[in-house]
Amino acid sequence: MANKSVIRQVGEHVGETVVIGSWLNNKRSSGKIQFLQLRDGTGYIQGVVVKSEVSEEVWDKAKSLTQESSMYVTGVIREEPRSQSGYEMTVTDIEIIHLTEDYPITPKEHGVDFLMDHRHLWLRSPKQRAVMVVRAEIIRAIQEFFNTNGFTKMDPPILTPTSAEGTTNLFHTKYFDEDAYLTQSGQLYMEAAAMALGKVYSFGPTFRLKNRKLVAT
Repeated sequence: MANKSVIRQVGEHVGETVVIGSWLNNKRSSGKIQFLQLRDGTGYIQGVVVKSEVSEEVWDKAKSLTQESSMYVTGVIREEPRSQSGYEMTVTDIEIIHLTEDYPITPKEHGVDFLMDHRHLWLRSPKQRAVMVVRAEIIRAIQEFFNTNGFTKMDPPILTPTSAEGTTNLFHTKYFDEDAYLTQSGQLYMEAAAMALGKVYSFGPTFRLKNRKLVAT
């Protein structure tokens, strides 16, 4: 019976048959071989489908896959030095969950405005995923530094009744029947927290309204 795995951990299963739940990032074909670029949120791996080694049904399933289609892929993990991850999967079976139609973000170039309108999908691209991974690691390292040096993390309120810095660039909203604004700074709250807890730190978020656009900082 095949083991379930995620792409980040395939190195633990070299020579074994595994099942990976994944999405199709891209694919290419060279006649009797199909190369599936798979992703699962933890990383990327290439799945190789050889026509002479799979059933006609599996081959046709691989041909039908569209960008961002979801599936369970079964195959044998092997080392591949030319691969970015160092591993490849020789595919033996595919269970399609959903075939995606008209996925808007294709491998071609897109303008920033278009990509921001599809931000929830843009996050799936390799570069945006990498940015989020790096960001998470930076936050982890900063929090580790503060935590090991006796700081206490505080979360200042996001909604405030007035400006914290004497400016008119506030984003207005309603809190029940009262006027409220997205905070520009957690400083005043952190000053009060420092008097109670000593060394404190905050990760926000805070917000600025610039040229009528909301900017989170």
